Amino acid sequence: MISADGPLSPTEFNDRFPWWGGDLQTLRNQFMPGPEHLGGDTTQVLIPLSDESNDRLVAYLDTPPVSVAGPLIVLIHGLTGCSESTYIRESARFHIARGRRVCRLNLRGAGVSRTTCRSYYHAGCADDISDALSGLAAVVPADGVFIVGYSLGGNILLNLLARPCDHLGIIGGATVSAPIEPLQAAQRLMHTRNFLYQRFLLRRMKRDVLHPHAGLSPNEAAVFRRSRSVYEFDDVFTAPRNGFDGVEDYYRRTAGIRHAPNVGVPLLMIHASNDPWIPAEPYRQLSGNPNSHLETVLVRSGGHVGFHGADSKEAWHDRRIEAFLAPLRHTTVERSL
Repeated sequence: MISADGPLSPTEFNDRFPWWGGDLQTLRNQFMPGPEHLGGDTTQVLIPLSDESNDRLVAYLDTPPVSVAGPLIVLIHGLTGCSESTYIRESARFHIARGRRVCRLNLRGAGVSRTTCRSYYHAGCADDISDALSGLAAVVPADGVFIVGYSLGGNILLNLLARPCDHLGIIGGATVSAPIEPLQAAQRLMHTRNFLYQRFLLRRMKRDVLHPHAGLSPNEAAVFRRSRSVYEFDDVFTAPRNGFDGVEDYYRRTAGIRHAPNVGVPLLMIHASNDPWIPAEPYRQLSGNPNSHLETVLVRSGGHVGFHGADSKEAWHDRRIEAFLAPLRHTTVERSL
């Protein structure tokens, strides 16, 4: 199913002044800091991973000051993001204000997880999300878990939801600006008009990977420093480090569009046609997908993880996800009675 701008909010989207167009919608999260206070109590949680790396993810569990209701909301950041990214903190505050407990997850090597991990996340690291949910089992309410993945985190979510995961209590999920065809996204970033975007991302990727806790040899570090594109970085680092046969094998096997037909829970996929980083065509291709669990919303504007709308200071994608989540909560409560 695919829908576009319609007559009623929160389906329609209009840019908020002065964030007009895809680039300004995208850059707003860099210009404007996230909320200082989320409105709840925050606890740090260390989650061991099940492989032999001894890595542990660091997550922040935010609890509303009032009684908790509804599913646990798990937020997965995008490439070079973390639990403190502006869009993550704004979404956390949105759900906390509605009485939901929120888990802001730091993937391997991201944010404070840089000090507890020697490995680095990638577009298909679904096992890590599964381990994280298992580690959070004690705080998952009867209403289950709802997961939101932003940018690369959305592609990771598709890799997870295409697997049998009934034991994890997931009632549904949403992706925002996910690069569901990673090769196309890498090629888009190499366009001349995206030179500054790519340089920004690459600098932050190198910062994460070259962190002292990563334990790289001098030769490895020198190779990574010479990378001049996200594609090249994935070729010399991400693919070989994670058992893929080259960068294009990595992109092909982890591509969310490949996994979408097998998603087994309700999933909302939000994307903007003017996203400067991620092509919209893969989302149009999903319009003919017979999987009834998928709802794909492709809107005219919004940029990359922007969606700063004219009618509210709360991000439009959060309000759109709220509308999608409401009937899922009702169904879950009915089943539990």
